[in-house]
Parts: sequence; structure tokens; C-alpha cells
Amino acid sequence: MTRTRNELFEMLAGLGVDTVTHEHPPLHTVAESQALRGEIAGRHTKNLFLKDKKDNFFLVTVGEDADVDLKTIHTLIGGASKVSFGNPERLMEFLGVAPGAVTAFGVINDAGGRVTAVLDEELLDHAVVNCHPLVNTATTSIAPADLVRFMQATGHPPLILKIGR
Repeated sequence: MTRTRNELFEMLAGLGVDTVTHEHPPLHTVAESQALRGEIAGRHTKNLFLKDKKDNFFLVTVGEDADVDLKTIHTLIGGASKVSFGNPERLMEFLGVAPGAVTAFGVINDAGGRVTAVLDEELLDHAVVNCHPLVNTATTSIAPADLVRFMQATGHPPLILKIGR
């Protein structure tokens, strides 16, 4: 069963995690979200839902302006082969989100543990990281250490790697 935004907030509160959520029109791309700069402080993210040829799935979260080399990232994240983007059906099945709303918070919906979470280590250098709360009509600000703690609590201890260039 796919968890809702409210269930996400309940889990975060239960972990003692403080967040601030900002409502906004639907945002589907990083370019669209950049229009909100100045209104929402902190490091904004982009999220890549990837799969290799052996159907290993990865959720890679990096800074919004990070350059990610899709030809070689598999060597960093433990992919069995080069990766491609996972399809929308698997994205919904595993993370409970649609394209345009991919988020580090999506691991709350991966009860089967099919997805490996990956955070770019650069994100941990910021006081605040911003992610969609399972929908692209809001942005939730969270401390990076709390994001890691949340991911661990879902059974997805993230790989923390230097991904972006």
C-alpha cells in the first residue's frame, strides 16, 4: 500500500524530525523548480530512479545542478551493468510516486527493499536539504542528518558517495 504525504509527515514526527513544508504549483523539472529560488532556502535536489540490466533499482539523490555521468555511475553505486532510467510503472510500484515527483522520501514506499538509496555526499555539507514530500506540489525542508536517519528507519540506509561533478 502506497503511503501518503500525511503518513510520511507522521513518520518524520515520530522520529522527532523537524521539517518545514512549502506549498507551490506542481513542479515537474529542476528548471521549473528553480523559479522558487529565494522563497525556499537550502540545497535543492534532483532524484534519479535508475535500473541496471539485472533489474537492480537505485534512487540517486544529488544537488539540483549536479552533473551525473550515467555511463559510469553504475561503477560507483554497485550496478551490475550500465544503468538506464526506471520506467514509470516500477517507479510507482516501488516508490509510490509519479515521474516529476521522484524524491528521497519515496523509500518509505519500498517495503520490499528493492531500491538502493544513494545520497551525494555533497548534500551533507548543507544545513537544509529540500525534497518533494511524495507529491510535486510541495517542497519539504529537512536537515541532511535527519534525512539519513529517516532513510535508515525505512530500511534503506543510504550509500553516501561522491556522485555529482
